[in-house]
Amino acid sequence: MTSPRLLISLVLLGVILLAASASFFTVRENRQVLVLRFGEPNRVITTPGLNFKIPFMDTIEVFEKRLLSFDGEPQEIPTVDQKQLVVDSYAKYQIVDALRFFQTVGSDAGMRARLPNIINSALRQVLGDVPLSRVLTAEREALMAQSTALANRNAQEFGIKITDVRMKRVDLPEQNSNAVFRRMQTQREQEARKFRAEGDKESRTIRADADRQQRIIIADARKDAEILRGEGDAQAQAIYNSAYSRDPEFFDFWRSMQAMERGLTSQTTTYVGPPAGDFFRFFAEEGGPTARPISAN
Repeated sequence: MTSPRLLISLVLLGVILLAASASFFTVRENRQVLVLRFGEPNRVITTPGLNFKIPFMDTIEVFEKRLLSFDGEPQEIPTVDQKQLVVDSYAKYQIVDALRFFQTVGSDAGMRARLPNIINSALRQVLGDVPLSRVLTAEREALMAQSTALANRNAQEFGIKITDVRMKRVDLPEQNSNAVFRRMQTQREQEARKFRAEGDKESRTIRADADRQQRIIIADARKDAEILRGEGDAQAQAIYNSAYSRDPEFFDFWRSMQAMERGLTSQTTTYVGPPAGDFFRFFAEEGGPTARPISAN
């Protein structure tokens, strides 16, 4: 049987081991510890390693030293030109003062309950001073830097440092999107009508210029034709005059034949009667006219 002394020794040893295990704790590299004595802050440990606490008197609260992420809910934020934006944002923060963090919010859950107001307030203040056109350009990087600085100033009282505030997505409310779409559609229709009107104007200008050039070309062609025709008639008349001056009797006979050919064109035309008159002077025999038929053949 185990003696009472041995049993008491074992019990005492167990109590000592239990007290020893409850007296030491390890702080990791990515953690910081706040030691509480009877529920009141006693000291903050940020250096990694093995540390001592008084059993049953001291308790510890462990906090992260790494960057933490906060993903907010989409919020409607107005711009300076009265445009409503639906902004979906996120932030990165770090606990830099564990004592103040514990005294103000108590835990990470308490901090996450405060962050939406801090982030949205900073975004409203920065975006509310600029028009929508600046939010949708490369200048947004500078706007996010301003929002980060403002949110960090407002968060310092909670023992944290906000290192980054970003907008994951920026949308217009549905009713605004429809209005913007209709306005864009109207603008495109106006531009289309303007382009068509300019095209019609240019088309009429080109047509008018083509018609003018056509009339000029036709007028020039007619002028050249009249000139050539006049020159040809003049040359023909000169030839006639030259021929007439060389042999007036033959020229008179040839012209009379031409006139008769043009006057008696039908192959069935027959003239019955004396060849009297100047028209038939070349058909009269010497000694007086003789009655004989003359055919156009």
